[in-house]
This record gives sequence, structure tokens and C-alpha cells, in this order.
Amino acid sequence: MKRLLNKSLVAIAVAILSAHATAQISDGAVKIGVIVDRTGVYSANGGPGAVRAVEMAIKDFGGKVGGKPIEVVSADYQNKVDIALTRAREWIDRDQVDMIIESTDSAAAIAMQKLGAEKKRVMIFAGSASTALTNKECSPYGIHYVYDTYALATGTGRAVMQEGGDTWYFITADYAFGSSLEKDTTRVIQEMGGKVLGTIKHPLSASDFSSFLLQAQGSKAKVIGLANAGRDTQNAVRQAAEFGITKGGQKLATLLVFDTDIKGLGLNIAQGMLFTTGFYWDYNDETRKWSKRFYDIHKAMPTMIHAGAYSATMHYLKAVQDAGTDNADAVMKKMKETKINDFFAKDGYIRADGRMVHDMYLAEAKKPSDSKNEWDIMRIKGVIPGEKAYQPLSESTCPLVKK
Repeated sequence: MKRLLNKSLVAIAVAILSAHATAQISDGAVKIGVIVDRTGVYSANGGPGAVRAVEMAIKDFGGKVGGKPIEVVSADYQNKVDIALTRAREWIDRDQVDMIIESTDSAAAIAMQKLGAEKKRVMIFAGSASTALTNKECSPYGIHYVYDTYALATGTGRAVMQEGGDTWYFITADYAFGSSLEKDTTRVIQEMGGKVLGTIKHPLSASDFSSFLLQAQGSKAKVIGLANAGRDTQNAVRQAAEFGITKGGQKLATLLVFDTDIKGLGLNIAQGMLFTTGFYWDYNDETRKWSKRFYDIHKAMPTMIHAGAYSATMHYLKAVQDAGTDNADAVMKKMKETKINDFFAKDGYIRADGRMVHDMYLAEAKKPSDSKNEWDIMRIKGVIPGEKAYQPLSESTCPLVKK
């Protein structure tokens, strides 16, 4: 009788422990939300491809974590901050989404960063670039994963200055991203003894850059810096070629360029463009292997946002698995403790300010005669070590950083 009672007590204890363990995954599932621009100016470099990259990561992970299913929801924020914020809030409050990853823009990202801090939800930024996310707007729940304006300026700005481009005029997207990119590039220019002769702002999704380009041309600056992205960059570069600006001796510095931009422009126009990137599909055997799998799904080679979204999702899910819970504090602790070693990053790590530090690359668009196929569009000129690419913690204004 005593032995039977002991067995019963053990069985009850095991049942309680098992129930406690499975209860660590809240609401019976790990839920991931993906905010993207599906049809607008950033749809090619992020957009549906970012959603597919996250779905691909979930499938590769096995579809479950801690014995519970992994679910994904996605939405088009239509390049509007209020829509991005409203959808993110609905996901958290109504649908109990545990992590949100974006491929949108800096203004929306900053708003979602604040929401993540308020709601204690993990926010991963794969497409936005503003360094505000790891400075005054930093959060214990925010991770800036793929690139930022400091790294873009360090790579491209320095390379152009070294080639003699010491006077600049900026054509800048009129929102947080553009301002951050112009500011960080100006810092590099001035540190290296150069001068900024002027700047002009343009609205997001501009179709006509003629007046902006003519003002830049009239400045006589050696370099016209394009502090924009996506279709805005493509439109500006294409129209600059039509006006013969580069033939007149001025150089275009494209400060944020994606594979999809070069593909959209064509190598006849894009050839020789210098830019900084966090990933190139044809860099090594690992990147080629993953990228070809992605191509089979998306029918286009991945940008750094696509590759970064996959890597970040896998890193998050591994942290949930290792922590045994989807509790944001426990997951963030694991994510910061564990280095990232995959096709996207080697010895990458997440700092106290939320910056994921990894190598960046200085790239150049190929000449048409050097291209072997439609996606053979760039060559890597050099590696920028993560420690040099990103803003030092000693310069950070993030309140989470101990000075």
C-alpha cells in the first residue's frame, strides 16, 4: 500500500512538472509577426521575400519549439507609421504575438521599438537603418540585426573619400532613415577632411528627381550622395544617367543599395557603383547553398534583409528552445549570450544596446561584360570587420549601456 502511494505521489509530481514545463510556452504557440512593405518603394528589398525567409526559417527549425507549434502572421504597413504601429499593437494585445520582425523603415521601427519596450515583446529590425534604434531609442527588447546608417557611412563614405571625393551634396529621403544616413556620412566626410556643400530633402516614393539632381549638379560638388533606398535610389540613379551627371565629372555615392536595385537598374547603368552590404548571395559556398534554396521559393536571389530575417528568426527560435520559454526577458538573455554562426554571420553577437555586430562588405556593381548570369551583379572588394563597421559602445547614448 505504501509503495503504491509512493508511486502515485511520484506520478503526480511528474505530471505537475510536465505541466509546468509545457506552460512555459504561452498561449500554446510561439507566434511571430512580420511587418513589411508588400507593394511600395521597399517591396523588392524586403517585402514578400522577408515573409518567405521567416517562413523558411520556421520550416527548417521543424515547425515546433518546446513541443508547441510556431505560427507566423504578416501584414503590409503601406509605408505608414500609424498602420505599422496599429497592426503591431493588435498582434500583441489580441493575438499574443511573441516576436515581431520588420523589413520596413526607420520611422515605423522607432515607433515599434517603443511599443516593444512598453509591452515587453521582442522586436527585431532587419530592414530599418537608423542608429537611433541603438542610441536614445534603444530598448531591452530590441535587436538591430542587419545593418545601420553608421555602418553604411563607414563603408561607402570612407571608400569614396579615399578615391578623392572630398566635396559632397546630399539628396536625402525626408524621414528618420535619410536624416540618419546623411548625418553619419557627414561625420565620416568631416573626419577625413572633406566638406558638405549642401543638402536637399525629397519625399518618400518620389518619381521625379530632376529638380533635386539639378541643384546637386549646380553645387559643383565632386560627389552627390544619395541618402535614400529602394525605388527612390533607382529613380535617382536612372535620372542622373539621363542628365549625364556622371559624364560631367560628378560621382554618385549610393549609400544604401540592394541586389534588387542593381537588378532593377541593369548593369549598364549600375556598373561601378560602390556600396556597403551585409550579405551577398555569391560570397561563399554557404551563402550560395542557402540562397539557391531561397531562390527556389522566391524566384529571386535574396537581399541582405531576406538573409538577415532568416538568420534572426532562427536565432530567436534557438533562444526560445534553450530558455524553455517564450518569455521575452529570458529569450533576450539567451540571444545576447549566444553568438551567431551561420551563412549570414560569423561570430556575430548582440550588444547591450541591441546592435548585432557582424562583418559588413564593401561591394561594387560589375560591368556587363564581367557578369556570367542575371544575378552575377557585384563583387566584394573588401571586408569591414564588425568592430570597425558599427558605432563603438563608448559613443552610444543608449541608457542601457554602462559607461
